[in-house]
Amino acid sequence: MFVFGPLLAGLIYFLPPPNLGLWGGILWLILFGLIVVIDLEHRLILHPVSLIGAILGMIFGSINHGILNTILGGAAGFGLMLVFYLFGSLFIKFMSRRRGEEIDEVALGFGDVNLAGVIGLLLGWPGAIAGVFLAIIIGGLISGIFLLYQLFRKKYEAFQALPYGPFLVISVVLLLYYSQFVR
Repeated sequence: MFVFGPLLAGLIYFLPPPNLGLWGGILWLILFGLIVVIDLEHRLILHPVSLIGAILGMIFGSINHGILNTILGGAAGFGLMLVFYLFGSLFIKFMSRRRGEEIDEVALGFGDVNLAGVIGLLLGWPGAIAGVFLAIIIGGLISGIFLLYQLFRKKYEAFQALPYGPFLVISVVLLLYYSQFVR
C-alpha cells in the first residue's frame, strides 16, 4: 500500500485535478487514501475524518461552485445515501426475520452516508447526484465480479459485505477529472 501513495502523488504532480490544483489534489489524496485504507481494513469511515472532509469540501466546493451549490450538493449526497442506508437497514431486518437468524452485516454504514455528504460538498450540485450514482454503478460492477470470483472459488457466503467507501472515492476522483460531464 505504501507504493500507491508516492505513485498517485507523482500522477497528481503531472496531472493535477482541474479545480483543485496540485496542493488541493495532494490534500484530497491524503484524505481519500486514509478513508480507503481504514474502510478496507476495518469497514469503517471515521466521523472525525468525515468532519475534516466536510470542512475541506465546503472550502473547495465554495471556491469552485459557489456556496449555494456546495450546500445543495452536500445535502443531496447525504440525503440520497441516507435513503439507501435506511432501505438497507429495513432489508436486513426483513431478511433476519425471514431467515429466523440475526444478520450481522449491514448494507451501508453511516460513515458511507457522511462520505456521500462530503463528496456532495466537493462536487456541488448536481455533481453530488452523479457522484452517488456513479459509485452505485462502480460498486455493482465490482461486487458482481467479486461474487463470481467467490462462486468460482466455492467460498460464497450470503450477505458478505464489501466496504462501500472505496467506490465513492473512485467515483469522485473520476468526476473530478471528468467534471465537464457533470455540468
